[in-house]
Parts: sequence; C-alpha cells; structure tokens
Amino acid sequence: MGGSREFRELLLGALSSSPAGLPDARAEARLAQIGPNTTADGASHPALVLLLRQYASPLVLILVFGSLVSIVLREWIDAAIILAVIVASTLLGFFQEYRASKAVLELRRQLALNVRALRAGVERRIPMTTIVPGDVVVLAAGDLVPPDGLVLEARDFLVTEASLTGESFPVEKRPGQVAASAPMLQRTNAVFMGSFVRSGTAHVLVVETGRRTVFGHIAARLETQPPDTEFERGIRRFGGMLLRVMILIVMFVLVVNQWLDRPFTDSLLFAVALAVGLSPELLPAIISVTLSTGARHMAGRGVLVRRLQAIENLGSIDVLCTDKTGTLTEGTIRFEDALDPEGRSSRRLRQLAYLNAAFETGIENPLDAAILEMGREQGLGLAGAVKVDEIPYDFLRRRLTIVVKPAPRDDTHQIISKGAFENVLATCTRIETGEEELPLDEAARERLRSQFRQRSEAGSRVLALATRRCAAKARYDQHDENDLAFAGLLVFRDPAKADAGSTIRDLAALGIATKIVSGDNRFVTAHLAGLVGLDPAAMLTGEDLDAMKDEALWHLAPRTDLFIEIDPQQKERIVRALQRTGHAVGYLGDGINDAPALHAADVGISVEGAVDVARETADVVLLERDLGVLRQGVEDGRRTFANTLKYIQITTSANFGNMVSMALATPLLPLLPKQILLNNFLSDLPSLAISTDNVDRETVMRPQRWSIREVQRFMVVFGLISSLMDLITFGVLIALLHAGEVEFQTTWFVVSLLTELVVVLVLRTRRRAWRSRPSRLLLWSTAVVSGLCLSLPFAGPLADLFGFATLPWSLVVFSLAILAAYIVVTEVAKACFYRSANLQPVSSHRRRHDGS
Repeated sequence: MGGSREFRELLLGALSSSPAGLPDARAEARLAQIGPNTTADGASHPALVLLLRQYASPLVLILVFGSLVSIVLREWIDAAIILAVIVASTLLGFFQEYRASKAVLELRRQLALNVRALRAGVERRIPMTTIVPGDVVVLAAGDLVPPDGLVLEARDFLVTEASLTGESFPVEKRPGQVAASAPMLQRTNAVFMGSFVRSGTAHVLVVETGRRTVFGHIAARLETQPPDTEFERGIRRFGGMLLRVMILIVMFVLVVNQWLDRPFTDSLLFAVALAVGLSPELLPAIISVTLSTGARHMAGRGVLVRRLQAIENLGSIDVLCTDKTGTLTEGTIRFEDALDPEGRSSRRLRQLAYLNAAFETGIENPLDAAILEMGREQGLGLAGAVKVDEIPYDFLRRRLTIVVKPAPRDDTHQIISKGAFENVLATCTRIETGEEELPLDEAARERLRSQFRQRSEAGSRVLALATRRCAAKARYDQHDENDLAFAGLLVFRDPAKADAGSTIRDLAALGIATKIVSGDNRFVTAHLAGLVGLDPAAMLTGEDLDAMKDEALWHLAPRTDLFIEIDPQQKERIVRALQRTGHAVGYLGDGINDAPALHAADVGISVEGAVDVARETADVVLLERDLGVLRQGVEDGRRTFANTLKYIQITTSANFGNMVSMALATPLLPLLPKQILLNNFLSDLPSLAISTDNVDRETVMRPQRWSIREVQRFMVVFGLISSLMDLITFGVLIALLHAGEVEFQTTWFVVSLLTELVVVLVLRTRRRAWRSRPSRLLLWSTAVVSGLCLSLPFAGPLADLFGFATLPWSLVVFSLAILAAYIVVTEVAKACFYRSANLQPVSSHRRRHDGS
C-alpha cells in the first residue's frame, strides 16, 4: 500500500477531476450521460407497469378464466359482462393506485438526502442522486456514503460497513494504494455505498454511482425488498384463508350441481362467480389509497412516512423511547457560564472553549453552536491561533480535541479537549488553580464531581474542558489525550418545554408510556424527569445494564422511566427487552448512536435535521422535533389503520355471508354468474371512500393491532347473520310470495346489494350507527349506488342484459323491510360482539411470532 502523490494525481486525472471537484457543466453532462445515483429501478413507464400489475392479481385471473369459459361456450353476453367487470375493476384500481403512488413519490422527494460536495472548489449541498464519478464529496460522522469512492484525505475516519461485509466494528479508512484484487475488508482506501461514517472526516473521490456500485450490484442480483411488516404478513395470511374458503365453496357447489344433473360448464361458471364474489378484489387498491391518503394527511401535519406500511406499526406502539434534547426540552441550548475549578466565572476558559468549537469540523451539534454564539456576543476571536490538528468526537471517548498553535511565533502547541465530565476527567493528572497547576488527587476529583453534580441537579447541561501545552509535532491522535490539566466546567441551559408534561400525559392517554433513553448524566436527566411528570427514581444507568442479565432487564425495563448514561448497543438492548416483554416500541432518535435502536424498534422515528444514517434507518421522519407532532402522527396512523381494517372486515363478512347463502341455496340458483359479478363490483364502489371516513375518538385512543383471528371471527359472525337473514328472505319469497325464478333472483340481488351497502354504515363504528357520523363522500357514494340498485330492475334493456325482471311494488317494499330488519339485527349483534371481544392490544413482538 502506498499513499503517494502520484497515485492521487493518477486517480484524479482518470476522472478528469481535481481536489476542488468538478465544474458544474462537466458534472451536469456526466449526470445526463450515466443517469442518477440511485439503485432503484428507473422504470421508464411506471404507469404502464402499474396497469399491468392490476392484471397479475389472482382474483383478476379467476375472472379471466371465467370469461374464457364463457367464450368457449359461446356465451357472448356473459363473457362481455365479465370482461367489462375486469376492465372496470382494474382501471379503477389503477387510477387509485397511480394517484397514491404519485403522492408517495412526492413524500420521498421531501425526504431525499443531500450531500456535501466540492464543485469548482466551492463546498455546497446537492441532492445525493446528482452525484457523478469525479465529484469530490466531504464526509463526516453520521453521513451515509453516497457512492463508491477512494479516499483523498482523511482524519480519524472510521466507517461502518456491516450492511455489506457483516463486520460490526468500524473500519479505519485512509488514503493510499491497495491491490485491485484485494477483498472488500482489505480495501482500506475505499468507501462503499450502503456504509456510513462512524467518526472523523474525509474527502472522497467518487468512482462509481448507482447500480455500478458494489451495493448496486448486490441489489440488482438479489432485488431485495425490505422485510414485510406484520400488517403485510397478516394480509398475506388473510388471502390464504380466503383461498381455502373459496376452494371449499367451489367444490361444494360443483358437487351439489352435479348431483342435481346440471351442465358441468354452467356449474363451473357459477362456482367461479361465487369464488370471485367472496374476494375483495379492490383490496390492494383500497389499502394503497387508504395508506397514501393517511400519509398525505400526516405529511400536512409534519409527519413524513418513509414506508406506508409503517403506519400500522405507528398506531400500535405502546412505549415511546426518546432522548430529551429538543423533544422534552426547548432544544435551543444557551451557554450559561464557564467555571474554573474553584467555581469562578472564567474568561480564559471561555476563550479555550471558543477555540475548540470554532475549529471543530466533525459532527455539528447545538453545544458548539451555543459556544460560538456566546463568543460572538462577548467579542471572542481566534486571537491569532492556528489549527494544527483535530481528534474527532466519538461515542466511546465522548471527547472532542483540538490542537492549536496559540500564536504565529509560538514554537509549542496547545491541546484543548472538551467532552463528558468523567471522560475528560479520566485524561487529567493536574488541575489548574489560578496561575498554577497542582496534582489532581482524589480529594480534588471529589470536589470537582461535587461541583459537577450540583450544577447538573439544578438542570444544567455540563461539559468539562482540559488542556496542556506540548512540543510541536505534525500529527496527533487519541494517545495524546493524556496528562491534561483540568481547566473547568462549561455550563449550558436547555429548559424543559412548557408543554412537555401535558404532551407526556396526552401520550399516556393514548396508551403510550414515555421513557427517556439518554447518554447524558443521571443528575440533569432526573431533574428534567421531575419537571415533565416522569419518575426520577425509576432509573437505570448504563453501568447497571452492563452488570445485568437479560432476564433481569426484561423484568425492570417496563418499570423504568429513565435509562441514562447509555451507549448505542445498550439502546438497542433496551428496545429488545421491552419488545420481549410484550410491548410495541417506538424509538425517537437523530444521532449516529441511535441507528441500532432505530432499526430494532417496531417504529423508528427520526427528525428532519438528523444525521443521514438516522433518517435513512427511520420509518417515520418528523419535520419538527416535538412529541406533540408525534402524538398527532400516532393518532393519524391509528385512523388510517382503522379505515383499512373497516374495509377488510366489512367487505369480507358481507361477501362471506352472501356466498354461504348462495352455496346453501344452490338448488334454487339464487343468482346468475353475471349477477354475482355485478353485485360484487357495485358493492365495492363506495368502499373506495372509506379512506376519507371519520374514526371514532375511542378507537384512536388505544393502540391498534392486526389480528387475523379477530378478522376471521368478525367475518364468520356477521357473515352468518347475513346468511340467516338471506335464508329468511328465501323462505318468504318461495313459501309466502311464490316468486318465480327471475323475480327471486332480481329481488335477492336487490336485497343482498342493499344490505352490503348499508352494513358499511352500520359496522364502520362500534357505536350505535346513528351516533357516529360517516364522511360525506362515503355517505353520498353509498346513497348513489343504493339508488342505482333500486333502479336496475326498472332499467329496461340494461335489466334484460343482466337477466332482471321488473319487480312489483310488493317485492320492493318487502326488500326494504328485510333491509330494515337486517339493520336492527346487526346493531344488536354488534353490541354483543364488542362487549365480548378481547380488545386489549396484542404486543408487536408476539404478533411477529404467532401471527395473532
């Protein structure tokens, strides 16, 4: 390996670039030539792909099979009707999903990452997708590596490549030359898309972008998709359950029809129509529409959903783990004072802190911003100091060290180290007292700890600062952070938000317990907890967790309000312990050290200003770091999920009831196949408005869940109630009203369609139907289709086409009477059903394993 200037110049020359990056014109030309820096498929006709996908549905294929059977039998009208239903259903689904997909794309544009790049020597932020080979990008801790590239300059540059190599420990990257045949783990001069910067800074020359990167080749080979959420798995299991029921009904109908000596082809058409009738064929479109409508609404309130299916998980959380800065506190940190070891305000200490913050180039943070603001207010400056080196902050050392040359003629350097109190104190052997330095004995350490604790318990954020003079040298590293003199404490103030306590109470009313998970010290965290209504005594420290077995943590985690002085691995362990004990966990974080916990949580939540790796790991991004915004997002998530579940439960129960009724009445041929298909299509039309429906407040106030068992129970109970009313209808039509076959079919078509339409308004709420107002669109679409249903028997040629007869008014009145009776019976059954149902939420962790 070699780090020669010749190798660097060769790299830059090969890409017609320079250390100052590319000119804008050359970068734009390359972007036009090679395309955007993305591994996603660049489908040129997404609308066409989406349309064709509608016809790949198994439900549509069943219809296609039925139409082919009709064509073979020369039943041209039946074939035309089935094809019309196919075209209408798929076009309806296409337009709804296309609209939904456009909304999702717009959300993704809002969440697109920007990177720092040099263009013609000027550093600027540009969209990650516009990076091209030859660009020079500037990377720092927390940044995702945007393309594959070679390191030109680096300082303590550690990169985590676990997503590519499986190696969990960061790898140090530095300029140099490595054999082209070296395996990835040994290519220490290169960085790869899919990894992220753990610490340090670097300038990287982009070599490959998009699908030409190592990550892009893997994505192209595997075409990997994110793991399914519980909601997606539940939908898949639900589809399997419907398929089994379809097969049973089809076999039953075929056997009965053959026993009755009916033609096999007629029996097959009827059985296929029954199977289609049981299927909610608009389910994919309605799920997409409902989720995307919910996502758009949430975006308007400052909650951006990166993955639509995360909406269900957001509604299910019952524990929220969060840091305190910016969520429970104002997030506008102010510098309060700089105290020497004797507790006196010190201008010299302010100057040292200002130099440390002004020369820092790694992670941007509000503490340094507060120091710089203080320096501007008090007229501090660099005072002729020149930066020599930087030892970047990391989450193990918890220190940031700057080395400066104090004055142009000074032949020594000064090390200035700032960070967490205990971590800085551990590097010190001396203490500054006035103009002299004294040995730092144990008694002095305890006095400093007492001073630190006193300030922290008063609610201040406290850092320590240490320094020493040393002989000049070219490079410094972590081994130089020793034998320092403790210079004093830097005190900051970040007051609790005025509404933090009420927000935590609001979350508790939604069934969500709030837990603080912080790397900050125990004293300031306990002070804040008392202000916002959490229990300061319910505390576990990182030291406690290290000494604790998993079983003990499982027992204590749900009872703990404060997890403090925590490292990144412990954050993930806390999340998994809460999940293990039956909780659905949301985790709110914005730093590099939050990435493991964000990934492990049921819902990872970040904020717009978070580091890249946190934003990309999160499922949900808040435009404001505010728990009030998150509370609104949870409520919106629960509304969205509730409306999706409405369609699934109501439509399948109504269809199941109708299919059972027709299967039991097979000897009577209660409906023609084309009438079944028309019934199913018309009954689904108002359901497209379910995404706009109102949701009762009590439904929003508890965590939501997906339970296949409850969906099955709902389908069977209300489906069989529908079948019971159908059998009564059959009996009255045959025994009392002596209806002929065509009149029977027409009357029952009207009854079954009206009951399917009206039952949506009854079962959409757990309240009495008249005490819960549906959305205007749902109400009017139901009314319009109901009117169409009642007019069909009187529609002349259209009625003849579908085999309907003009009904006498006695049968119309009878249909409306059955409808009224059905509403009353369903209302009574609904009250009993929800009184007996176990409505407690099932934990996300358990749902993932048993599917309940």
